Amino acid sequence: MKKWLLAAAVCVLTACSSGGESKTYYQLPVAQSGAQRAASQGARLLWVEQVSIPDYLAGNGVVYQTTDVQYVIANNNLWASPLDQQLRTTLVANLSQQLPGWVVSSQPLGSEQDTLNVAVNGFHGRYDGRVIVSGEWLLKHQGQLIKRPFNIVLKQDQDGYDAMVKTLAQAWSQEAAAIASELNRLP
Repeated sequence: MKKWLLAAAVCVLTACSSGGESKTYYQLPVAQSGAQRAASQGARLLWVEQVSIPDYLAGNGVVYQTTDVQYVIANNNLWASPLDQQLRTTLVANLSQQLPGWVVSSQPLGSEQDTLNVAVNGFHGRYDGRVIVSGEWLLKHQGQLIKRPFNIVLKQDQDGYDAMVKTLAQAWSQEAAAIASELNRLP
C-alpha cells in the first residue's frame, strides 16, 4: 500500500512540475557563402566590433509589440543564442558575401582596418503583421566617422513566430546590403 501511495505521489508531483507548453528556439539564418576567398595583399579590412541591443531585446525571449506602447517578451519562443551574437554573426556573413575584395571579421584585423559598430534599438514583430529593424551604425574609416540611421519595416508573409523570425532576418540582411553599398562607395 505504501509503495502504491509513493508511486501515486511521484506521478502527481511529476505531472505538476512539468509545464505543458514546449519551448521553441530560433536562430537567424546565416547567408551561405561559396568557397572562402583567400585574403589578397590589397584586401580592405573591416572589423565588426560590436552589435549592441537594448535591455528589452537582450533576454532570451523573442519580442512582439502588441500596441503602440506595449511589448511582450515571449516565454516559450526563445532565441537559441544571445541575439546580439546572432546579429553580429549574420552581419559578418552577409557583409563578407556582399563585399568582394574585403576581409570582414568579428576580430580585430590590424591597424589599417575600418571599424563598424551597430546599435540596434528595434528588432521585433508588431501587432499589424510587420517587423521592425531599426537603429544606427557608425563606421570609422581612415580617421573619419560615418554615422547612418536605419529603420526597416517589412510585412510578414504568414502568421507565427517562424515567419516573424524569417522576416526579421530578411530585414537585417537588407540593412547589411545597405551598409555594403555605403562601404563600396568609400575611397
